[in-house]
Formats: sequence, C-alpha cells, structure tokens
Amino acid sequence: MNAIFTIINIFGLVTMGFSGLMATCLLTSFIADDGATTAFFQGTLITLLSGALMFIPTINIPKKVSRQTGFLMVAITWSIIPVFCTLPLMLYLTELSFIDAYFETVSGLTTTGATTLSGLDQLPMSINLWRHELNWIAGMGIIIFAVAILPILGIGGMQLYIAESPGTVKESDLPPRIAQTAKALWLVYAGITLACIIALRLAGMNWFDAICHAFSAMSLGGFSTHDSSIGYFDSLSIEMVLTIFQLLAGINFASHYVALRKRSFNPYADDREARVFLVLVLGSCLVAALVLWNADTYPDFLTALRHATFNLVTIATDCGFASQDFNQWPIFVPMWMLFLCCISASSGSTGGGIRMIRTIILMKQARLELFKFIHPFAVKPMKIGDTVVSNKIVTSVTGFIFLYFISIVILVFMLLLSGMDFISAFSAIVACFNNAGPGLNQVGPASNYASLSDFQTGVCTFAMLLGRVQIFSIVILFVPEFWRK
Repeated sequence: MNAIFTIINIFGLVTMGFSGLMATCLLTSFIADDGATTAFFQGTLITLLSGALMFIPTINIPKKVSRQTGFLMVAITWSIIPVFCTLPLMLYLTELSFIDAYFETVSGLTTTGATTLSGLDQLPMSINLWRHELNWIAGMGIIIFAVAILPILGIGGMQLYIAESPGTVKESDLPPRIAQTAKALWLVYAGITLACIIALRLAGMNWFDAICHAFSAMSLGGFSTHDSSIGYFDSLSIEMVLTIFQLLAGINFASHYVALRKRSFNPYADDREARVFLVLVLGSCLVAALVLWNADTYPDFLTALRHATFNLVTIATDCGFASQDFNQWPIFVPMWMLFLCCISASSGSTGGGIRMIRTIILMKQARLELFKFIHPFAVKPMKIGDTVVSNKIVTSVTGFIFLYFISIVILVFMLLLSGMDFISAFSAIVACFNNAGPGLNQVGPASNYASLSDFQTGVCTFAMLLGRVQIFSIVILFVPEFWRK
C-alpha cells in the first residue's frame, strides 16, 4: 500500500510542477493578449488542483521506493502527464480530438517533434510557446532520467555510460550526489540553450522564434513555430547555427560539463562516443551531398552540401527540423538518414534511439565473435579503449537490441494491418520510436501526422513512449513475474 501512496505523492508533485510550467504560458498569453488566456487559466487551475489533491493527502505517509515502484512511476508519469498537457490545446483548439492532442503532447514530452497541427504560423504565441516548453523541459528531464532514474532501476543510465565509456567522464568528474549532478547538468543545459538563443537572434530570427527554436534544438525536439519548419527562414546562417547546436545536443552532457569545468576540449577528444558520432554524421553529410549532386537534385555541390548537411544532421540527431522536402530526394539519402537516427545519438544526450555506445559495443562483440571463430581457444576480453566491458553489459545490450528491433517490426505490421503503405508505415515507426519526427510519404516533412486514423495515431504515440523510456521500463510491466513480487 505504501508503494501506491508513494506513486500518488510523486506523481502529484510532478503534476503541480507542470501547472507551474503552464502558468508561464498563461502569463505570456495575458501579456500578448493572444486569445488563449482563458484556456491556459483553466488548464493551469485543473492541473494544479489535480496535483494538489494527490500530493497533499499523501505528504506525511511513509514513502517506499522499490524497483517495482520505480518502473510503475516511470510508466505512469510518461503516459499520464501528457493528458494534463493536452488541456490548453483542447480548450483553445476545440476542434482538436483528444487522440491528436495527446499525440502532440507526447511528441513534445518525448522530444519527437512529430505534429498533428497545421497553421502553426497563426497559432497564438502562448500555444506555440507551450509546445516548445514541453520540448525543452523534457530534454533536461531525459538527461536526468538517464543519469538518476535508470541507474536506480538497474537498467542503464550514467552508470552504464561510465562503465562502458573510456576517457575523462568518470565518477570523479561528476558531482557525487544525484541532486548535485542534476543541478550541474541543468546549468550546462540552460547555458548552452541561452547561447543558442543569442546565436539564432544574431542569425536573423526574432526573439520569440529564437527562444522556441533554441528550446527545440537543445532538446532535439524538432517543434517549430512554422508549418514549413526551418525552410520558412531560408537562411544559411540560421541552418548553420542550428546544425552546430544540434550536434552539441547529440553529445553526452556529462562531456559538456567536464569540458566546461576543465576549460578544455580534451574531454570531447577522449569521448569515444562523441568521436564516432561526429565522424559518422559529418561523413554521411558529405556522401549525401555527393548523391544529391550526382542526381541533379540541386544545381551545384555547395547547395547540395548545405541542404544535405542540415537535414541529415537534424534527423540523425533525432531532432526533426526540416528545411527541404527530403521525401523527394533519391531514396538512398532519406533512408540513410532514418538509419542514422536509430544509432547516432550519444548516451546522456537528449537524443533517442539505440545510442552510439550500444552500437559500438555491438560492433565490437561481433568482431570478437569473428576472432573466436579463428582462434577458438583464445581468451580475449572486449575493450573500449583501455576499459574492459563486462559480459553483463554485453548481455544487457544484446537484450535491448533484440527488444528494439522486434518492437519496431511489430509496430510496423500494426500500421500495415491498418492499411498504410510500407514506406509510410516503416518510416513513421522508425521516426516515432527513435523520437526523430518526420518520416516519408504520408508522414513526410511536407506533411504531418494529421492524416493518420485514430488507430494509426495511437500506434505512433505508443512507439514514441516506448522508444523514449528505453523499452524496458514499459515492456517489463507486461512480464507476469513483475507483478508476483
């Protein structure tokens, strides 16, 4: 029973926190007089009262946080908080269905960036700010989730990163307590976001667009204030700024913290994940540009390089902006972009997918198996740099990869069963599962997810949630042994 009260208490506190976030948009709406003040007032009041009714009665009840409680808390928070977040959207956009509103807020909180809304350019300032605030607050929440929550549950996070990654990001480099670690990473995240806002303003955006797109870029959330996304600005300088900050957001924030603390670039050079991530993504930009140039998609190589670089980086980092309709490009390029979104982002970043460290471990394990075929009696541990990777970690990664691919297969078949064409179904699930945003064909960058049926929208929503919580946190709830403990 104490476990139930613990869940209610924590969830009530989180809910009240989101009412405070909603209140900032209420203030924005009031000052801008954009017509959404009533919607935000009602939404804030309902959310605050709901949270208080859960938090206050359970405040003095002894709390017991077990692993089982932790898994339930993660699943409940990620799936029910978006319900409260739909309130301003549904109260203002009365024609918006609940499933579409829920998809929108789940997309924001999982930093996916897929949308069911059109007419973004005409939305009230406060509604657009709310969507981008969900991106930004969730981006930091994802980092804390990886650093603090997953290790407690025993399924990864920063402990796994420290164990797997050679270089300077070790336990001694991070503050020893969870609260201190969270505060340090918050400061880094907020500081880089502020730098992004200023850079975008200098590049030509107005202050509001700069704030919103900086929130999206640093969270790798991909929401925009315009239907045509970054294509609206048609600005090379804006694309360059966003490309740089998206790459920064795709690197482990612990590396950023250590680099800033030591005032040195060495932590990046020593971070194997970051090195592989940057070489793979930037090398892919060059290859994609050559393909586009060779296919006469653009008149010259520099133009091809510009558009290939921005759009490939934004998908590979799981952000989801778009400056071109890459659905019209030679199929190799957008399919390669979708492949990159599965593996590229670093652990401890705001990106999604398998994460680069797992990809490195899997590749090294495959290489080690080939070595053992040639030398069956040799004893050779797997190493990343000078660090030996334990069999326990390899087994965990292998299990995750299996669940990752089987989940995508099942969800793709569910969309195919609903009548969606293969390219649309496959790209929608890959994009949603990896929190990357736009897919191809029906869900391409020139359109959005509004054309999907309620069933299809529901499947994509579940894919976003499953991918964001790293699969285990939800899948384990369907294991009978979990409920017998």
